[in-house]
Amino acid sequence: MHEPSNYSQAIKDENWRQAMETEIKALEDNQTWILTELPEGKVPIGYKWVYKIKYKTDGTIKRYKACLVAKGFTQQEGLDYHETFAPVAKLVTLRCSLAVAANQNWSLHQLDVQNAFLHGDLHEEVYIFIPPGFSRQGENRVCKLQKSLYGLKQASRNWFAKLSSALLEVGFLSSLVDPSLFTRINGAIKMFVLVYVDDIIVTGNDVATISSLKSFLHSRFHMKDLGILKYFLGIEVARSSKGIFLNQRKYILDILRDSGYMGCKPCAFPTDQNIKLDTSSGELLSDPSLYRRLVGRLLYLTITRPYITYAVNLLSQFMHEPRQPHLDVAIQVLRYLKSTPGHGLLLPASGTLQLTAYCDSDWASCPITRRSTTHYCVFLGGSLISWRTKKQHVVSRSSTEAEYRAMASVTCELTWLRSLLHVLGISHPQPSLLFCDNQATLHIAANPVFHERTKHIEIDCHLVREKLQAGLLSTGYVSSLQQLADFFTKPLGTNRFHFLQGKLGLYSIQAPT
Repeated sequence: MHEPSNYSQAIKDENWRQAMETEIKALEDNQTWILTELPEGKVPIGYKWVYKIKYKTDGTIKRYKACLVAKGFTQQEGLDYHETFAPVAKLVTLRCSLAVAANQNWSLHQLDVQNAFLHGDLHEEVYIFIPPGFSRQGENRVCKLQKSLYGLKQASRNWFAKLSSALLEVGFLSSLVDPSLFTRINGAIKMFVLVYVDDIIVTGNDVATISSLKSFLHSRFHMKDLGILKYFLGIEVARSSKGIFLNQRKYILDILRDSGYMGCKPCAFPTDQNIKLDTSSGELLSDPSLYRRLVGRLLYLTITRPYITYAVNLLSQFMHEPRQPHLDVAIQVLRYLKSTPGHGLLLPASGTLQLTAYCDSDWASCPITRRSTTHYCVFLGGSLISWRTKKQHVVSRSSTEAEYRAMASVTCELTWLRSLLHVLGISHPQPSLLFCDNQATLHIAANPVFHERTKHIEIDCHLVREKLQAGLLSTGYVSSLQQLADFFTKPLGTNRFHFLQGKLGLYSIQAPT
């Protein structure tokens, strides 16, 4: 059950020795390198063995995996690498695709690419040392890489280019709204491929076509067919006749165990209603890296836990110099997670695919900068697919101005989501609904009149009005009691918290999927 941290520890265990031999054999079979003399003026880069135990869904060991990783941080730009950017699927795209699949009753399949980065073609001249234990005594040669290796700065870009070319070859198109989403619509048959590095989701309305795509990809790459989608990027996916349920129960338990709070006292809500944090109160933490790591892990947890978004947004504003009060709030979030490990997001299978958004702002909420905070959430039918809590870039001089900036932000999100639905083959002829609890903001949006009070937000006014006049957007008033964006705006009392929790489609399961 122990994962070694270096080669000298791993070589003592037969399981890890076999895992390293398997990795080297895969590299050689893939013709990843050739042995050669090191040219004059060239410097080989180092490498590191990374060891990981892979588990099954029931917690038993699936396999021991050893990965040879190049020390890409020693590479020099312009010499052994150039471009490094590679797109990955947006998490909003993932939730939106799953919501559409649940509504349209599309099948969901998952593929995993074995040694994905090794398939990428390497165009630069890169050398590494021969791994220990696999070289002859007195060997002076080095490995000249012909294929990408994990850890190289350009590895992910080369792999994505290789996979993209294969998908384009069989008729797929790369989406402009999200380059990691590939689509192929042939009459009534629809098929979509969503790529996140080496994890691939395939969905569509024809199982035979999906099977044929799997066979093609397996012939081009070393693919592992994981069957029906159940676990993706640390997100547990459970499907029933009611829809698709997403949660991160295992990830939460890992956070609690690693931080030492598995036995902490549970709490009923993530933050106190009267919480106030600043940069001067309390003692500085002796080791801020622990706080930063914890907040980073909580940030990833907001993928399926929108109700901790406000708390995580607040905590992330003090990453540069965390203090004890900041850590106390983070601990309270952990205590709340301890009481609700099975909570998650339900994407219902019934209902219409109508885009509906709620926006709100907290005027001058930051006591340090007096900037307001934008909050919004977007539903596709009954599925919550997008939400955000973000401090605004400039100081707003009125609550109306702050609300209008929030409205402009969610307008951009709705415009992008309409384009994404079009790519997924879903028509949305009706206007998207946008609800706000500020009457003055709605009047400014409806009436094309500028004066001293609105001149400074003229660009945002033009953006929203343009979508209103085009019929892509329809605004409406919602009372503060029914404002769903309150979940992301401020700490709530117990009754209000649980009321909005049900409205957002957040439920709980008692056991892992």
